[in-house]
Amino acid sequence: MQPSRSSEFTPGGVMAGVVQRNIDALVRREQEQAAARNLQERLADRITAFTGSMMFVYIHLLVFGTWIVWNLPYLGLPRFDPSYVVLAMFASVEAIFLSTFVLISQNRMNQDADERDELHVQISLLNEHEVTRLVTLVTAIARKLELVEAELDEIPELERDVHPEDILDQLAEKRPASADGRA
Repeated sequence: MQPSRSSEFTPGGVMAGVVQRNIDALVRREQEQAAARNLQERLADRITAFTGSMMFVYIHLLVFGTWIVWNLPYLGLPRFDPSYVVLAMFASVEAIFLSTFVLISQNRMNQDADERDELHVQISLLNEHEVTRLVTLVTAIARKLELVEAELDEIPELERDVHPEDILDQLAEKRPASADGRA
């Protein structure tokens, strides 16, 4: 039996509008980024997409297979590359260009991932700040209503903002130094 899903996230639920707005915003941003790519980036992406397809494999099987079979000595066909040196050179030059196109696409994808990571960090920091303020507010309400507070030693700690630079400094201290001197 599957767990029941909250009605808040169903198409008619309370959160559906917020979720849909966020999805629309992300899709719109991706479309804007795709439209903003220059000709070289779009070309590199298309070439990378094609070279990562089975059609590319089939074409290479056909071309290289025909090249190899044609140059076999016992078929009687006029051999244009008997030692397959030209084929090897062709494959090497192709590999150089294809790896360059893949690297161009990966660099762009890494930039996109870095932007998403920055967004995640900013949202997490905002969430942490909001939760800290809520803890402070709820604690103040509980004191005002003279509610019995449980023995929670961490309340003062939870009421303080977390500074990301302090966390980064602590992480740097805990990481072992690598062989090249970087943390």
